[in-house]
Amino acid sequence: MAFQKAVKGTALIGGGAIATVFGLSQFSQHRNKHGALVQVQAAEAVPARKEHLPTREQQLAALQSGGEFDVLVIGGGATGCGCALDAATRGLKTALLERDDFSSGTSSRSTKLIHGGVRYLQKAIMKLDFEQYRMVKEALEERAHLLQSAPHLSGALPIMLPIYKWWQLPYYWIGIKLYDLVAGSQCLKSSYVLTKTRALELFPMLRRDKLVGAIVYYDGQHNDARMNLAIALTAARYGAATANYTEVRHLLKSSDTGRVCGVRCRDVLTGKEFDVRAKCVINATGPFTDSVRKMDDQEVPNICQPSAGVHIVMPGYYSPDNMGLLDPDTSDGRVIFFLPWEKMTIAGTTDSPTDVTAHPIPTEEDINFILSEVRNYLGPDVEVRRGDVLAAWSGIRPLVTNPDSKDTQSLSRNHVVTISDSGLITIAGGKWTTYRAMARDTIDAAVREHNLEAGSCQTMGLQLEGAVDWSPTLYIRLVQDYGLESEVAQHLASTYGDKAFEVAKIAQVTGKRWPIVGKRLVSEFPYIEAEVVYGVKEYARTAVDIISRRTRLAFLNVQAADEALPRIVDIMAKELNWSEQKKKEELETAKTFLYYEMGYKVKTDQLTDSSEISLVPSDIERYKKRFRMFDKDKKGFITILDVQRVLQSISVQMDENTLHEILNEVDLNKNGQVELNEFLQLMSAIQKGRVSGSRLAVLMKSAEENLRRQAIPVDRSGGGL
Repeated sequence: MAFQKAVKGTALIGGGAIATVFGLSQFSQHRNKHGALVQVQAAEAVPARKEHLPTREQQLAALQSGGEFDVLVIGGGATGCGCALDAATRGLKTALLERDDFSSGTSSRSTKLIHGGVRYLQKAIMKLDFEQYRMVKEALEERAHLLQSAPHLSGALPIMLPIYKWWQLPYYWIGIKLYDLVAGSQCLKSSYVLTKTRALELFPMLRRDKLVGAIVYYDGQHNDARMNLAIALTAARYGAATANYTEVRHLLKSSDTGRVCGVRCRDVLTGKEFDVRAKCVINATGPFTDSVRKMDDQEVPNICQPSAGVHIVMPGYYSPDNMGLLDPDTSDGRVIFFLPWEKMTIAGTTDSPTDVTAHPIPTEEDINFILSEVRNYLGPDVEVRRGDVLAAWSGIRPLVTNPDSKDTQSLSRNHVVTISDSGLITIAGGKWTTYRAMARDTIDAAVREHNLEAGSCQTMGLQLEGAVDWSPTLYIRLVQDYGLESEVAQHLASTYGDKAFEVAKIAQVTGKRWPIVGKRLVSEFPYIEAEVVYGVKEYARTAVDIISRRTRLAFLNVQAADEALPRIVDIMAKELNWSEQKKKEELETAKTFLYYEMGYKVKTDQLTDSSEISLVPSDIERYKKRFRMFDKDKKGFITILDVQRVLQSISVQMDENTLHEILNEVDLNKNGQVELNEFLQLMSAIQKGRVSGSRLAVLMKSAEENLRRQAIPVDRSGGGL
């Protein structure tokens, strides 16, 4: 089978035949792979958009109706959902199957950037590589489209390149100006040079010594998982039968022709298996591309070489609210980025070869490398602490490569469309930003190869779920009409767009004077309980779906996500009629997800029962004294009862479940009590910066200060009335 690339306006089809895409008017003629002349009638208009979103049960019923679909897409990431949307808006009868949740893989673990690729343009110029240049050009065009199609989920972000050597200033300035030039009329804002003084005003955390100046350019940023979901929901509203948690078991082939004619699939949630017939099957499974291709032909060579990029999330004070930082040339040659996102800071790297069969688990080595790079760019007055890593994840990038290549850094993210002898169409490679163009090329190839009656692509300028009636001031109406907190209203508007009103309508009354509605899942984040209910309507079926993709809590703070889980499970249980056993399973599965895939393991590993105590004698005595204020009976450990007694003495109330969680964070041997040695290990880890935000440490320090104030005699305190 030939390995060929689909470029804009042209699709190179497996077997050697080349079909050029002409603009379709009323009718268009072309030859398919087998040489037959095909006349295709163009769709005169985009199909009607459904007002009510079909339920998952209705979507499964549509899949099992027995009829034949024109197009069946395997994969619910950005590209797969993009293919489904493209096909549905052309009037094709479309189905999409995803074995996990929409955006559960690569598409939710990106850098959150919508970009053309500054470093790809650099390589294109240095190597005179026209293909790389064309890829950047297309990506910049698609960047503009993506920002316009879902403005509530995306926006322009200024990114700073700090300059520490004089010769780099003209070098990078020319490169960034070329980036603006290639974007042409789609340039977001013109790049500019900053003096050292001005750079430090905009990014005060930056390291001052040897700083020459900085260059600022603009790219886009988005909420990737929500963007992916918006594409999937929009496809469903245009008639696509989309189903998550529906696994493809094997491909179906015609006994007469040997051509792929559908799939055998299984509802993961019920175990029920059924066939879905389709004229065309599209493989859009990202890093798992080759596993589906081998369902078609066991002997086919691999075309996908995964590469992992590790990301960490730190508190928002590590970066300005609206200014990112990027270094395209780190100590080991990888790109490091440092970006504000959802009021937090994301730092990460790109391009580490990985095994696609393994869980993408961030390691301590990965995290420490990123922290070391961050320290290189922040001033000495900013202490970069290991304990400030709130979440960590590894995203797999599905790069297309020659199977013999080992250097993923030399690869671009050009996409390829291949068609097997049996008619299976595979779309692979590419990048988040160009998902729409990838989908367009794929459906163009499908129309030609399978003689489908469809018009030209309709997705340019198409607004996604939530974008139609959105405006930047929509959140004000949410505050005024429903009595939501301003922060919560802004969050709902930027997450759901014009659908935010549907979330607000089901928000619970708080019983307070203000806010009137909107009970938060956790106090420090604007996510509310109504979002869990609405998430079920958006096809969420597990607690992991809610904490990682309907909300982004797991990506922002794993500990906060862990604390919110019991309430999330309770709400979902009511919506989905879960049994007590199912609730326990969901809670355990979600905790395992946080522990391994979102960095909770490497976070908790910072404090173990074998952690070293490296405190000076004076500090040890000070912490022992604090501990004994709670351990009045000199048992050598403290329990919930001890903490409750001290809190009551200073008139502070806290429920027993919360106290149990607080002590459990420090109870290293899990015996239901915190021993003196465990407390000293905690304080030592805090001093070293390995642990931060320990609720027990803050609580005990606060209680100690309150007790001291109470112990001061009135006559010595200055008296009173």
